[in-house]
Amino acid sequence: MKNAPEVFGTACGLENVIQMSTLRFGEGIGKEGVLRPGASALIFDEARERVLLTRREDNGRWCLPGGGMDPGESAAEACVREVLEETGLEVRVTKLVGIYTTPDLLIEYPDGNKIQPVAFSFEVEITGGELGLSDETTGFGWYTVAEIEAMDTMEHHVQRVRDGVKNRPEAVFQ
Repeated sequence: MKNAPEVFGTACGLENVIQMSTLRFGEGIGKEGVLRPGASALIFDEARERVLLTRREDNGRWCLPGGGMDPGESAAEACVREVLEETGLEVRVTKLVGIYTTPDLLIEYPDGNKIQPVAFSFEVEITGGELGLSDETTGFGWYTVAEIEAMDTMEHHVQRVRDGVKNRPEAVFQ
């Protein structure tokens, strides 16, 4: 991987899908970007057997609801805001599942921005709202870990799901 980073982020054969971001993996590739904090949400069904995923509008791939932090908000506030924006659900953060970052991942955007994400992944519970689509999502569904691993899921979100289903009392740091 040192010489040729793996690239993910094609339009997945969907009509009218505009590629917004490309994930590049390679040793130390994150140094080409800037650090960008963000948050994602693990929302379980009542039986804790399935996790809510959304399908991204920009590239057709599946992911946890979430996104970048805005100035003036905490990671937990960013998580709550992003879930509402992407799903219509009102949630409350119940625990930190983990903090995820690696120097071996770079996300590139068509406008030239390059970031190394620093993601706070939270477990949340639904307190209100109505599950639906947004201008950022084209689908949603509740999936088991095995189904998520078999889907076209954003690579860096799969580990967050695996860690979340373990329901550890302490957070993971990667």
